[in-house]
This record gives sequence, structure tokens and C-alpha cells, in this order.
Amino acid sequence: MKQPLAYIHPAAKIAPSVVIDPFVTIDQNVEIGEGTRIGSNVTILEGARIGKNCNIFPGAVIGAIPQDLKFRGEETTAIIGDNTTIRECVTVNRGTAAKGKTIVGNNCLIMAYSHVAHDCIVGDNVIISNASQLAGEVVVDNYAVIGGGSLIHQFCHIGPHVMLQGGALVNKDIPPYVKAAREPIAYAGVNSIGLRRRNFSNDTIREIQDIYRYLYLSSMNVSDAIERIEAELPATKERDEIILFIKNSKRGIIRGYM
Repeated sequence: MKQPLAYIHPAAKIAPSVVIDPFVTIDQNVEIGEGTRIGSNVTILEGARIGKNCNIFPGAVIGAIPQDLKFRGEETTAIIGDNTTIRECVTVNRGTAAKGKTIVGNNCLIMAYSHVAHDCIVGDNVIISNASQLAGEVVVDNYAVIGGGSLIHQFCHIGPHVMLQGGALVNKDIPPYVKAAREPIAYAGVNSIGLRRRNFSNDTIREIQDIYRYLYLSSMNVSDAIERIEAELPATKERDEIILFIKNSKRGIIRGYM
């Protein structure tokens, strides 16, 4: 539904069922899928790709150029998946030459005043609570929950099913299935409540807890703990995912609580 008080570039590709409220600006080279609603005073800039059945609340800005001095005007995108809600005054910048795109997945909730910087990759079913700030090239895996007011350092990786406390300052990678809390940020146990909500069995949760006992509740360093886990615990999807995450970590993982 075209709103006469909105500016829509004639080259924008907008599905017929999209609802556009007054005072919206939609630039060229923008695509918006069926069933999406764009609230008043939203700005959608060149390179934005918004999926089906999204809800973009007033004041959000999607596809602004990166806040990165290395950016030279290259053609990049900001991609929002299907069924995702972007609340008031959220900003999602498009990518740089580093990755070429910023991605927010399907079924996400990005709460008010949050920022997703250039080249971030946010998975499916992620919740980013109010006023959280993701720096460039952060990766947030599926089903992670970011507490309000969190600050995530560039290049950090937050694993799947992580629960991060509000106000967290994150400068290390957070491995899968855990709670992270305190200051400085530290391991605070397995996210067992979240895992049960996602239909993980009690046996699987206990296996994950066993893995993190080696990593965080023993006197071993990370390398020794990984060797013991591989030697002594049965191979499972979850075990191998945790091991691969830690081995691939470029910033190192968070420490245990001291």
C-alpha cells in the first residue's frame, strides 16, 4: 500500500502487500518482501533487503553506510530475514568490502535503540535486547539472547543458545549453550532453562554440563581440557560443536568465574 506522505524511489522493489506508514523514506536498490510493515519515519537506504512479514517500527534506519573509515562506497547490502521485528530507532548498517553484507536472520527480535554494525552476521531466532551495540563483524549464532545495554567488541563470536546478561561488556568469544555474566564477563553455567525451552533432553543437557566442567570447573587449561573431553566423553553433535567453536576462536573464549 503506497502512502502518499512517504518518499519511495521508483526503482525500489516493494511487494504489493507491504504497508508503508507516513514519512517513510525508501531509497533505490531496496527490496521488501510480502506482508512487511514499515512504520512512520523509518529510513531504508540503498542496499537494504528486507524479507517477508517483517515489522519495522518508527525511527529505524536500515542500510546506512558503515561507520568505518575504510569504507570506499563499494556496493554492499544489509539483509533482514523473514518474520523479523525491528523496534524503534534500531540501526542496521550495510557491509563493507570485508564481507559485503550485514545479515540479520529469520524470526529475530531486535529491540529499541540497538545497533548492528557493518558485516555482522546475526543468526535465526536471536533476541537483542534494548540499547545493545554490536560492533563490526560480530557473529551471533541461532537462538542467542543478548541482554539489554550489552556492548559487543568487534570480531567477537557469540555461540548458539547463549544467554548474555544485561549490561555485559564482551571482548572474548562466548561458546555455545552457556550463560555469561558478571564483570569482567565470565562463564556462569549452562543455559539449561533456555535449552529445555528448545526441547533439549535432560540427557543432552547433562552431557553439555559435563563438557563445561572440564573447561571451567577443573584446574586444566583450555587445550588440556579439550584433549580430555575428546578422549573421555562420547562424540555427540553438541560436544563436537563446542570443540570446533573453541578451536576456531580467534579472540579466545571467556574465562571461568574467578
